[in-house]
Amino acid sequence: MLEHISQEDLFIDYYSQWVKVYKEGAIRKVTLDKYHMTCSWLEKLIPNLKLKDMTRINYQQLLNDYAESHERQTTMDFHHQLKGAILDAVDEGYIERDPTRKVIIKGKQPASKKVKYLNQFELHSLLKDLKLGMEISWDWFILLVAKTGMRFSEALALTPKDFDFVHQTLSINKTWDYKDNLGEFLPTKNKSSVRKIQIDWQIVVQFAELLKTFDPDKPIFVKEGQHVYNSTVNDILSRHCKKLNIPVISIHGLRHTHASLLLFAGVTIASVARRLGHASMNTTQKTYLHIIHELENQDVDLVMRSLSSLS
Repeated sequence: MLEHISQEDLFIDYYSQWVKVYKEGAIRKVTLDKYHMTCSWLEKLIPNLKLKDMTRINYQQLLNDYAESHERQTTMDFHHQLKGAILDAVDEGYIERDPTRKVIIKGKQPASKKVKYLNQFELHSLLKDLKLGMEISWDWFILLVAKTGMRFSEALALTPKDFDFVHQTLSINKTWDYKDNLGEFLPTKNKSSVRKIQIDWQIVVQFAELLKTFDPDKPIFVKEGQHVYNSTVNDILSRHCKKLNIPVISIHGLRHTHASLLLFAGVTIASVARRLGHASMNTTQKTYLHIIHELENQDVDLVMRSLSSLS
């Protein structure tokens, strides 16, 4: 319960205490960091605003100021991180009326973002260039991400126990905390991220041999005490791409490549969403909108050819 709070207190002090009481220990660290970032922005934008002065117009001005340097969706997230604390303050009588009512979310026009991915020929060239020896390496990591579409942290968390070679599946049920270098397993991004991915027989044969001597419960790509950086693996992938004179992509770009090739192959959006661990098909549709448009254009051509053949 919040203590020593009055209408005369600064909003930033109230919010900091609210985050500490209600959020610390209740949410993932990556989410908690976002609340702390919101605290930093409050210190910049409204350092002297008192709780009693958090009116609708002051709150709207706060969002407007934040929106000047952020896209609309980021401003919406900022608003959502504040709203819970503000409604609690209204319930406690620190703020007279809900200042978030009928709020207008603004923001900068989002930059045009086209997902970077390789086409089938480029991916084939990349996979042929990998040095796949008899010991686990980052090249094996690149191969597995390319063939499964896993997130970086999901692939780092893989243990031999996650492979079901008999049924040709790979269980995704955890991630690896590489950002804070704590060297521990964390939950997946969301419930939908817990899934089983079908793997091809080549991966089965290759990894069944590679993992024979591994501890079944320990990550296969991270050595004990080792700090893993996203940039390290991206640099290795980048060198392969430059050598082959193909577009330079990141490990996350391999995830996009995997999804793109599935869509072009005719796999449904629902199946791709499940394989990627997206919370909803809307995420998949938004991310790969340009590919879906290309496929729709192909469908139009197919329809017209089919109709023409009827005459």
